[in-house]
Amino acid sequence: MEVKKSPVLEMKHITKTFGSVTANRDVSLSVYPGEIHALLGENGAGKSTLMNILTGIYAPDGGEIIYKGKHRDIHSPKDAVALGIGMVHQHFRLIPTLTVAENVFLYSGKKTFFLHRDEMEKEIRECSSQYNLQVSPEAYVWQLSVGEQQRVEIVKLLHQGAEVLILDEPSAVLTPQEAQSMFDTLRRMADSGKAVIVISHKMNEVMTNADRITVLKNGMVEDTMPASEATVARLTSAVVGERTLPQQTTEDAERGDQGRLGEEIFVMENVSALNDRGLPALKGVSLSVRAGEIFGIAGVAGNGQRELSEVIAGLRPVTEGSLTLSGKELSKASVKEHIREGIALIPEDRLQTGLVPELSFVQNVILKKSDSERYSRNGILQEKAMHADAAEYAARYDIRHGGLDLPVGLMSGGNQQKLLFAREVSGKPRLIVAAYPVRGLDIGAAESIRGILREQSRQGTAIVFISEELEEIFSMCDRIGVLCDGELMGIRAAGETDLKEIGRMMSGEREETV
Repeated sequence: MEVKKSPVLEMKHITKTFGSVTANRDVSLSVYPGEIHALLGENGAGKSTLMNILTGIYAPDGGEIIYKGKHRDIHSPKDAVALGIGMVHQHFRLIPTLTVAENVFLYSGKKTFFLHRDEMEKEIRECSSQYNLQVSPEAYVWQLSVGEQQRVEIVKLLHQGAEVLILDEPSAVLTPQEAQSMFDTLRRMADSGKAVIVISHKMNEVMTNADRITVLKNGMVEDTMPASEATVARLTSAVVGERTLPQQTTEDAERGDQGRLGEEIFVMENVSALNDRGLPALKGVSLSVRAGEIFGIAGVAGNGQRELSEVIAGLRPVTEGSLTLSGKELSKASVKEHIREGIALIPEDRLQTGLVPELSFVQNVILKKSDSERYSRNGILQEKAMHADAAEYAARYDIRHGGLDLPVGLMSGGNQQKLLFAREVSGKPRLIVAAYPVRGLDIGAAESIRGILREQSRQGTAIVFISEELEEIFSMCDRIGVLCDGELMGIRAAGETDLKEIGRMMSGEREETV
């Protein structure tokens, strides 16, 4: 790619602090029209803060922004949108009770007394079709999968005519094939003259698809390079420094030895369930998980994974079939009964279902056990015990935070996820359902989460592991089940199948279960 001489955007010497924490320190970044510029770095490295400054969510404490050759004071997201700068955040800014078209037009700022729905929906279809981002304009946002909601966010920017598009983990909810299609779309945007900034933790992905890569570490620019000069070794060194990441043990690497597993813990038999639109989401699913087993669920987003996790956790009713945990029937049991019996859920959206971002670290720790004797006596919360446990979780799982009494919404995504895991495994669950547990996390945080799951497996906990990253499923799981259109296409031992066979099942080709 021939880069134009003048950058469309320059962020010069940006500094931002939150109390005693410095999120960005003297950061300078240049972005050119016609390029895809990737930002890499661990959670908490300052990537999202830098982009939040660019989009007017935060005001910098120092430095300046030059856009199209002029100094700009961006005081709000509205200012950024007016300039042509838009961002798809990792946690979406959508109103669940409105339709796709209504969300897009609300963002556009068009003001009319009457809503012309046919015209609105036609515009959305044309815009989404142009970039191969198919969404249903008349659908309500609450009815959409996470992947579909992400597409709505991108359509919002395109419909508004953004010239600088910032995407936070745009491929995190996509299969490898869908991710490549997404980057093909971003390349077309760049080729049309737009500047695209992508926050990603997938090194091979950005080396393949980006033009330049900037690595942030501890709030500062660690390295900037053309993607053609990037290597995994160079990027890993820049991202994590000399720190050694936990290594996979021989036991973990040789998954599939069924002899090491215990008795059958969890069984689903011919389970069916509806989605939020009242349509069939699970259709006669049968599977079992043994003590110490990590059972992987593969499939393209929106094929029943969310409904499966919610059924197991008791959050979604079963219309047919049965669920049993250690022989106890749970298909009609309440959420509290599922928790009491030892089922823990790591939901796909940690801030929508798992944590309450407005509550503190301490308050989130006790959410599921606030009525226990340890935390509540005679209706009085036991603050000392609460803080002691929160501090113990932070130390044991290396959860970085600005303070135990600050809202967890201020923490990075990786640290939020580690807090969620710490709370769930502290109850010594018999079954853990982990839905996309490392989505959007940097390599260090992701490996920490995988390490927690492996340790739980070694202790005899049964685990249902839902992911769209096939390489991750093969490295983590003993057996793999594939969902397609709410049906289980087949089950394979990880050591007795390959990516091609799993890929065929993901596309709807049924295989005989084993």
